[in-house]
Amino acid sequence: MEVVNTIGRRKAAVARVYVSEGKGNIVINKKRSVEEYFTLPTLQYIVKQPLELLGVSGQYDIKVNLVGGGFKGQAEALRLGIARALVEINAENKSQLRAAGFLTRDSREVERKKPGRPKARKRFQFSKR
Repeated sequence: MEVVNTIGRRKAAVARVYVSEGKGNIVINKKRSVEEYFTLPTLQYIVKQPLELLGVSGQYDIKVNLVGGGFKGQAEALRLGIARALVEINAENKSQLRAAGFLTRDSREVERKKPGRPKARKRFQFSKR
């Protein structure tokens, strides 16, 4: 099996995912494991969801390049990248991953700050007199 290359995005985070056959190792930014990079168990769970759903957590080695955003956005971007890679490896997995919602790109972004306001939608306190 050749290396499968996919990309996942969420908010400002971008995850470039490289999947190859192996023993289930996930390496982030060339040196850190998932447990080391994502210290919260909930984020580790988010990352491993597509692998657990299909029951292939011990079959593939995953190398990831993670850039931008915060931990939550990075974890969700990585989940999308892994799900896309699993579909590229075996197209029969698509319906299962789609039903679980792992192939949908969450397009919500931060709204820009407007001029003359303290935040995007917040206004300064109104004074009648």
